[in-house]
Amino acid sequence: MLQNTNETAVIEKDTRVPSEKLTHLRKKLNDLHTALETVIKGKSEVITLLLTALGADGNILMEDVPGVGKTTLAKALAASIEGKFSRIQFTPDLLPSDILGNSIYNPQEGKFFFRPGPVFANILVADEINRASPRTQSALLECMSERQVSLEGKTNQLPSPFMVIATENPIEYQGTYPLPEAQLDRFAMQLELGYPNADFELEIMFDRKESDPIEKITTVMHCSDVAELQQAVRGVDVERSIGHYMLNLIHATRTDSRVTLGASPRALLLLSRCAQAYAFFAGRDYVLPDDVKVLASKVLAHRLVIDNKARYSGITAAEVISEIVDRTKVPV
Repeated sequence: MLQNTNETAVIEKDTRVPSEKLTHLRKKLNDLHTALETVIKGKSEVITLLLTALGADGNILMEDVPGVGKTTLAKALAASIEGKFSRIQFTPDLLPSDILGNSIYNPQEGKFFFRPGPVFANILVADEINRASPRTQSALLECMSERQVSLEGKTNQLPSPFMVIATENPIEYQGTYPLPEAQLDRFAMQLELGYPNADFELEIMFDRKESDPIEKITTVMHCSDVAELQQAVRGVDVERSIGHYMLNLIHATRTDSRVTLGASPRALLLLSRCAQAYAFFAGRDYVLPDDVKVLASKVLAHRLVIDNKARYSGITAAEVISEIVDRTKVPV
């Protein structure tokens, strides 16, 4: 048994990204974080989580009030990685073809050609995604999960990297359609920017007195660097005990009496991948239980469906996750 373990370790070591490359990627990642902080003041933790999702090749759902900088953050991220940015304002009359694209007839050539929609971008902002009909919302399911668009029997690959940053307004629900569980499950994390504190808000005002800081953003990483980053994240070690710890958290959401729908196997995969990315961001090549604790609520809460009795009592999914984390035994 010992001999087999050693052989496995040698194989894993041979497949890892060279340490010089890892150092280079970590520096670029820190530079990217610094660049985004020049645009979004006082939100270092949220930026870290956003870049964690980027490294994990995941999508983000931002439920927050208007005007706090959700779209600005997405624009700054796209500019910093020299990626294509696209924004779709979701409305009740929006059609799937308005997102994915459609076939246009060319009379000169006598045939149809595919005209790509705004989804063919590196960073896609789906603004107020819950204002579109379920039919239109579902147009993003394949894009978010498989990074491709299938239309009229043909499959078109989306650019790499590809990230959806969807927004919701938590205050106004009139005329909205709740996101189905299948779509919520495709978001790696749900984040909130929130209002900045007074000092940062004043700084934001004066920073934009003469020009927008986003205009000064320079390319920090290229899209090819992001692909290498995502590959490096996959090489971060997850001990089996940590894997069992994450699995116990997932199973606890399925057996909690206050939860009618617990976290899915996809949630476990994304929690693991995000923990790898978070550890990589911290400069480590292994995942700690603390990484999982930090991410558990962000990755799992939006996937849970709380029963009516608990919900009317004021219990939130985030509180359920927090209690589950507190009572789940941490591996030593």
